[in-house]
Amino acid sequence: VQLQASGGGLVQAGGSLRLSCTDSGRTYSNYLMGWFRQLSGQAREFVAAISGTGKTYYADSVKGRFTISRDNAKNTVYLQMNAQKPEDTARYYCAADGRTHHYSTWYQNSEEYESWGQGTQVTVSS
Repeated sequence: VQLQASGGGLVQAGGSLRLSCTDSGRTYSNYLMGWFRQLSGQAREFVAAISGTGKTYYADSVKGRFTISRDNAKNTVYLQMNAQKPEDTARYYCAADGRTHHYSTWYQNSEEYESWGQGTQVTVSS
């Protein structure tokens, strides 16, 4: 059982996509959920995160364009991506972690997450 990400695709610059992440076998209502993106051969890059109480965090590169949200009743996290740019092209992964961490920016570190989805490809054409 693992997180399932969906909603990726091909979009023109300036367009929008909404990614979803869910897990039918496990409840993540108390977990911090994150979205990362990765280009082939590169490290995973933090995009956004949302805590169990709804506090949100964003990378500077997506702030004002992307919105992370969650629906705990549906056990689903969303990433609404607007005003997309070609540099947003990547494979997007959702992740979850419910443990205690001892530094305030841990959510930006992909190594701190215990559960990962398989990813969904987003391609933004110019």
